[in-house]
Amino acid sequence: MEDNPSSSKPARPRQNIWKALVEAVRGTEADYTVISLKKAIFLLAVPMVLELVMESTFALADIYFVGKLGASAVATVGLTETYLFLLYSIGMGLAMGVTAIIARRVGEKKKEEASISAVQAVFLAILASIPFAVAGLFYAPELLALMGGDEWTVIYGHPYMQWLMGSNVVIMLLFVINAIFRGAGDAAIAMRILWIANGINIILDPLLIFGIGPFPELGLKGAAIATFIGRGVGVAIQVWTITKGGKHIRIKMSQLYWDARAALNIIKTSLGGVGQMIIGMTSWIFIMRILAGISSEAVAGATIGLRLMMFCMMPAWGMASAAATLVGQNLGANNPDRAEQTIWKVGVYNMIFLLAVSLVFFFFNRELVHFFSEDDEVMDVGAKWLQILSYAMFIYGWWMVASQAFNGAGDTTTPTKINFVFFWLIQIPLAYVFALLLDWSYTGVFWAVFISEVSASLFTLWLFKKGKWKEQKV
Repeated sequence: MEDNPSSSKPARPRQNIWKALVEAVRGTEADYTVISLKKAIFLLAVPMVLELVMESTFALADIYFVGKLGASAVATVGLTETYLFLLYSIGMGLAMGVTAIIARRVGEKKKEEASISAVQAVFLAILASIPFAVAGLFYAPELLALMGGDEWTVIYGHPYMQWLMGSNVVIMLLFVINAIFRGAGDAAIAMRILWIANGINIILDPLLIFGIGPFPELGLKGAAIATFIGRGVGVAIQVWTITKGGKHIRIKMSQLYWDARAALNIIKTSLGGVGQMIIGMTSWIFIMRILAGISSEAVAGATIGLRLMMFCMMPAWGMASAAATLVGQNLGANNPDRAEQTIWKVGVYNMIFLLAVSLVFFFFNRELVHFFSEDDEVMDVGAKWLQILSYAMFIYGWWMVASQAFNGAGDTTTPTKINFVFFWLIQIPLAYVFALLLDWSYTGVFWAVFISEVSASLFTLWLFKKGKWKEQKV
């Protein structure tokens, strides 16, 4: 009697998916340029998605607890972040360049050169953090006043800025070292570190803000200290892991020296990334300044809306980041067609996911904002922001992936030029005209952001299809 072959088939796909999921979370030594493309995307995307979801969970938890202190406290967070966005611009831009270089060297099987580049990236991150630390420690009240902060924000909110900007080196190192792991293909390591760092932060937030148990009641300053401790622990784990050895990269004591050539290559590759992030994030500074001129509630509502947007878009960013690593490694392995296939596959996944997010934002925008604030005006602002966003989320999905094709290839200049045109030359003037000249208030700001970012998304996708990014050398 023959066995029924169909009896065992249903279990196999589930077993294979579970096995792949475990492998993705634990980490793997697989060569992503050789294994099947779907599996490569899955193994890299899962930890990157989980990493970014945790990062955005931290951001939401932070604003949730701070929201209990009032609209001015939330506005302090929002105004502080406008300056931190400049820092993030440098950190994330440097991370883009580092990921591209490390991925390319790993794809070329030049792991020694990859490790030397990683060391130079750490040195550059430390140097870049110093000016921000000085500015935050000595000029926090003046910086908040410059952004239009109210009296409460300037007087009681400046210690928050002092702590975050004064200790910004931990933020920089967290960005850059995790970028090293991702470029090498050790996305699971980056995920676990960020989970630990942000987990500590989330636990400490209420303890230090409200003075629970033996902990002192530090208010808004407590949120900043919690962030410093959590991310400081994360950096310590990063350093220990990368020296002990990840699955694809390890830094040895003999490699701890300044290599001018490798450092200059990182700077050259990263400049475009830094430029694109600075342009994008400084445009948000102008946006927040316009909103601050309307009211603290407008700033608070936009801050909550932005946190919610980032939280919901993190899985899409995770998949786009996985695509960037695969593009870099496959170009290093002289397989540009496989690199392009990666972008189209991930683009479809992103579009489907963000269509679902759009529906949630459209139908439940006020309910989402209400979770973080009970102020009616704050809820009105945040709900309108999410509603307008919902109209084009799926387009953003393609933009993320197409941009990462350029960044993963090491062509960080092209997205920089795109950001300059659509953010500085279109978004900021439109926001000013709509909000102030036409008196559309905060709604005008949000429509300006919508128009500029949709236009940027479509143009980026058109450039990607032309395929010149495949010829980039790093």
